[in-house]
Amino acid sequence: VQLQASGGGLVQAGGSLRLSCAASGLNAKIAAFGWYRQAPGQQRELVASIASDGTKNYADSVQGRFAISRDNVWRRVYLQMNTLEPEDTAVYYCNTQYYGRDHWGKGTQVTVSS
Repeated sequence: VQLQASGGGLVQAGGSLRLSCAASGLNAKIAAFGWYRQAPGQQRELVASIASDGTKNYADSVQGRFAISRDNVWRRVYLQMNTLEPEDTAVYYCNTQYYGRDHWGKGTQVTVSS
């Protein structure tokens, strides 16, 4: 299983970014996916997740601003981030839980300037 995240960058507060995660080596239809982030000196935290049946969950801090979605045909997972805040600055990681194992991709840096 391989995950490749992209779409990070530098954006001003109030702006938007869309992260994309390309998955390979798995049956995307049965995998659960999540986006995590880790800020300097902080623990990695779950931002949003989407189950194989499409059920979505969000951290309280991003509820109403971020939206996770999936495309099982192209094996991609997206994180649309709107109304970004400086506190959203972190490295964002794509994760999948597949047959009881966690798989991680390399992160993509998101920097929000005030």
